[in-house]
Amino acid sequence: MLVLSQVSVSKVGKKGAIYIPKHICEQLGISENDRVLMRVEGGKLILEFIPDPLSLAIRVRKWAKTTVEDFERESEEEQNELYAT
Repeated sequence: MLVLSQVSVSKVGKKGAIYIPKHICEQLGISENDRVLMRVEGGKLILEFIPDPLSLAIRVRKWAKTTVEDFERESEEEQNELYAT
C-alpha cells in the first residue's frame, strides 16, 4: 500500500501559536474552534483533531433512519424502564 504524505513548514508565532495552512485544514476538515489533542512522542508534537459531536453527526454517512417522534417515543420508553417507580 502506497501512502503519500504532505509536508509544510510554518513558523511559531506569539504565545506559541502555530498556523496550519489552509489547504491542510481543508484536506482534514479542520474548522475554526475545533478542539485538538496534543501530545509529545519521541520529541515530536502530535496533533489529533477532535470534531464536535454536531459537526461529526452532520458529516458522517447516515446508517439509520428515524423521525423526531420515533426518537422521543424511544427515549420515553428508555426513561420509563430506567426510572419507573
